[in-house]
Amino acid sequence: MECIGLTLGYSSGLQYRPICSTDRFSRFCTVAPSLNDPRGCTQTHDTASGIMADGHSNNNHVPVLLSFSAFSRPSSVPVGSGYEVLIQKFLSIYGRQIDLHRKFMIQLYSDEWAQYIDLPKGFIISEKCKLRFVPLETDVTVLGNLIPATTVFFCCDMQERFRPAIKYFGDIISVGQRLLQGARILGIPVIVSEQYPKGLGSTVQEMDLTGARLVFPKTKFSMVLPEAEAALADLPGVRSVVLFGVETHVCIQQTALDLLARGFEVHMVADSTSSRSMMDRMFALERMARTGIIVTTSESVLLQLVGDKEHPKFKEIQNIIKASAPESGLLSKV
Repeated sequence: MECIGLTLGYSSGLQYRPICSTDRFSRFCTVAPSLNDPRGCTQTHDTASGIMADGHSNNNHVPVLLSFSAFSRPSSVPVGSGYEVLIQKFLSIYGRQIDLHRKFMIQLYSDEWAQYIDLPKGFIISEKCKLRFVPLETDVTVLGNLIPATTVFFCCDMQERFRPAIKYFGDIISVGQRLLQGARILGIPVIVSEQYPKGLGSTVQEMDLTGARLVFPKTKFSMVLPEAEAALADLPGVRSVVLFGVETHVCIQQTALDLLARGFEVHMVADSTSSRSMMDRMFALERMARTGIIVTTSESVLLQLVGDKEHPKFKEIQNIIKASAPESGLLSKV
């Protein structure tokens, strides 16, 4: 099962849970075009169950009317279906119209009340009914809290051959070293990638990788590869990734988006990432912020991780940040 979005969820009353689906659109249909259908279908055949989406069903299925926005579609689901099956059915029909960065809830039409009501807890399909998929009015806000027990650091491609090309490379290396030192003090796992090290060299010597959980080579721009995913799987409590390295608009951005798509909360350290072009760097920072990635600074990350002056490691972290981090060209763009 693969989570299809960070913020997409369903609700029973006020309890929200993430939605997962085996494949966003893999179970869809043979299509006959029609102007009356939101996806260009007049009749669809669910290839997984052999059920026609025009309302006909066999003895093990129940007819349902599924509505989203201005559209309604007769379909059918197995008797006893609950939230997960209903969500997958809605996604199979309306997936292209659904904004994955919103939260949603499923509602049931009540003849008694003559209106739609929230599905009761534990609801399962037992008879013909009408359901609708409703976006919540309030956009989801990512709070961005960081605690060491649920955080991992991703250090991306801080390599020797990039030194002459990347703007403010010395500054971002200095800040990256602060982050690595903080990770060791706080016991936070570190995953390090190196882009085509045979041609671009290893991680620069200034970056002390002592204790890194994984250092792996790659050719793909994103760090989200089987090696990194296996390392994350060994850290089942992790929900936040602190990301830094180069280049902002290429490997950092693609890694951040891939992590976001897998349900992680991503903290991108602006003063420890850069590009060959400041234009590329700043537009990437803006794009990531609009996508739901938290654009932050090294000092903010480290102090959020300790959280309290009485934290037993506060003094050691304070020594790291006693001198302000270099601004690496960011202030000139503010």
